[in-house]
Amino acid sequence: MGIVLIILIVLGAIFLFSIMGSVIDLLIALAVWAVIGWAAGKLVRGQGYGALGNILLGLVGGVVGGILFGLIGWSSVGLIGSILSGVVGGVIVVYAARLLGR
Repeated sequence: MGIVLIILIVLGAIFLFSIMGSVIDLLIALAVWAVIGWAAGKLVRGQGYGALGNILLGLVGGVVGGILFGLIGWSSVGLIGSILSGVVGGVIVVYAARLLGR
């Protein structure tokens, strides 16, 4: 009985740590997307788009920037590279939305 309890505790701890790692990764991704959206907003209009707007702009900008950087043969390495490509993509997304909205 004692060994079964120890195995269950170990498996539970492994499961908990795997969930916590995923939650922390998600929180870090949300923070990075918020920074990307805020920076793109500051560059384009002098202010951010609010917390949710910054996160969404950062997410879309990161995807657009990553695709564009890949097309021209650049790779965004590390956190700073990802933020840089995301900001470039975010600025492009804001300008494209402005052009389509006219």
